[in-house]
Amino acid sequence: MRDVHDEGISGLAFEVLDPAPVAIAVTKGPDHRLVYTNMAYRTLFGHCVIGSPLKQAFPGLAEHEHHLLFDAVYSTGSPVVRTGAPAPDTLTGPAGGERYFTFSLSRITFGGGAQGVLAVFMEVTEQVEVARRLQEVADERRRILRRYHSLMRVSADVIWVTDPDGKVIMPSPGWERVTGQTWEEYRGKGWLDALHPDDRPLTIKSWARAVHDPGSPWERVYRLRTEDGGYRHFLAHGVPVREDGRLVEWVGTISDIEDQWQGQRRRRLLDAAAAATSDLTSVEEMLNALANVIVPELADGCGFHWVIDLSEDLSRGGDFLLERVATAVGDGLPRLPPFSEERHAPDGRLARAIRRRRPFRKTFPPGEPPADLVPKGTRVWLETTRGHCVAVVPVVVDGAVAAVVTASICGDRPPISQGDLALLREMIDQMHDRLNSAMRFQRTHRIALALQHSLLAQPPRVPGLQITARYRASPTAAEVGGDWYDSFVLPDGATVLAIGDVAGHDLRAAVAMGQLRNMLRALVVDRQEPPGHILARLNAAMKTLYPEETATCVLARVERCDGGHRLNYAVSGHPPPLLVTAGGETRFLEGAANPLLGIPYDRPCRSAREPLPADSTLLLYTDGLVERPGEHLDQGFDRLRERAAGLCRASLDRFCDDLLSFLPRKADDDVAMIALRLPTG
Repeated sequence: MRDVHDEGISGLAFEVLDPAPVAIAVTKGPDHRLVYTNMAYRTLFGHCVIGSPLKQAFPGLAEHEHHLLFDAVYSTGSPVVRTGAPAPDTLTGPAGGERYFTFSLSRITFGGGAQGVLAVFMEVTEQVEVARRLQEVADERRRILRRYHSLMRVSADVIWVTDPDGKVIMPSPGWERVTGQTWEEYRGKGWLDALHPDDRPLTIKSWARAVHDPGSPWERVYRLRTEDGGYRHFLAHGVPVREDGRLVEWVGTISDIEDQWQGQRRRRLLDAAAAATSDLTSVEEMLNALANVIVPELADGCGFHWVIDLSEDLSRGGDFLLERVATAVGDGLPRLPPFSEERHAPDGRLARAIRRRRPFRKTFPPGEPPADLVPKGTRVWLETTRGHCVAVVPVVVDGAVAAVVTASICGDRPPISQGDLALLREMIDQMHDRLNSAMRFQRTHRIALALQHSLLAQPPRVPGLQITARYRASPTAAEVGGDWYDSFVLPDGATVLAIGDVAGHDLRAAVAMGQLRNMLRALVVDRQEPPGHILARLNAAMKTLYPEETATCVLARVERCDGGHRLNYAVSGHPPPLLVTAGGETRFLEGAANPLLGIPYDRPCRSAREPLPADSTLLLYTDGLVERPGEHLDQGFDRLRERAAGLCRASLDRFCDDLLSFLPRKADDDVAMIALRLPTG
């Protein structure tokens, strides 16, 4: 407790307090009579009558906490300190606003033992108002942040924060939930590991540009590997955050847009397919255009095959033929020949899919497609490219399977999804009316082709020899033609190869072709004589049985000799056989040329023998492979030699398919060929 001397009501003893920068007042007695105020006090509260009780000096103070505090300090002697306390209503500010003070009350003792209260006041109204405004700003900022975080949780799957250099600096529960990456895997630049490999390089470049020049928000669509191992499309937004003009961080969101992206992609691909095929009338051009939309958007490789029924009813089982007519592959992948021809048995997954008219997809170890899943040519391509997924979609026209499309995936690309399989079917269904119209002619063409193949025997299986035959009908003719091939083994062990062409492209030519082929078979089996003699007897028979017909033919015997093989052959008006060595050397065999069949020819027909080198290829073909309107036939022969030389190491199937795919030919002519590959020495 403080002791002071009571110098009377004049308060002269307190004059030393007049210059103090804080407001000071002294009261005396239980009714708190005012005995002193200094200049700062009078400036704050105005002039008060010395000697008057505090209640009179400050009307309204009786009900305020301040009066009770004076009573408590006076009676107990315990000092009181208040910080930033509001003043009574009677003490309003200059503009009528509330005032705030920091004050302390202490009991003092006057001379003679009387007691009073020493009050020290300092107005802090301005500081309190500033603090209040700062608090309001802080509260508003917290409310905004809460709203922002709530909004982000609703509108985004992931919230992310990076430093000015673009490195992640804050954990993200959303990122971990979506990708499965831990904080240690995610931090810094670890988030890039979760991006799809195809999207990573461009995303890195885009993000680096944004970090280098943070003048505007960053936006990017990329695929993220999700926790289940698949990929989904996400939209990333990022904004630079600055303080006092200085970049301090990047804040952003990532939202799953897979459904939206798939919807836009579906519409885009359907529109692209419609646009690519809208002005085309040829069904093969349509299918090629559609294949080039499917690749690379939905697959790395695509092929369309005609389905040619070789039985009475494919749906009940029976052999069928697949003829590839359109292909497309992605950049950097081996090219598929647009044409191939394969005979299929009625079992296996591909046959079942065609009979049931149901699309399906299949995944398998890279480079190991099941044998019964796709046509052989596609299977070899999948083995070469380490393909791991195939989708097969039958193309149904007028209730029958007219064609089948195969779409293949290889490399690191994810397998075809069920959604993409449905989109493939939708793209084909969208073209149904145009395909239906274009395929009406093709349906007649396929029937004629099936009849043609029924007249052509499958090459025999000969130990040590490979024999492959192909027949490609004219795309503009709807009837069977006169081109044919044949091969069989004689009792003496010789392998017979024959190829021919009856003039004309109608039913009469086809009938004559079938009968001539059968007559030649009988003549070859009847007696063992040089091929030229047999062709002479065939010519004599034609003059009697078909006096109005002409035909061309090559007849050859492949015979064993001295541990190797030789060719004994004769040619009647037909393009000469082509011999291709394993080293790529080519030579037309022109040593046994004879006139056409069906014209008078009294001299014996010539035969010739030719050694066949190990691992060489012998090709017999019809003129449709080398003839082209408006050019000399020698140019066609030169093209054939050049192309065949480049295929000397290719499989025999690839050899034949490539020649039929990439050599130009007459649009109204059929092509038949039969090729023989000798064993390696």
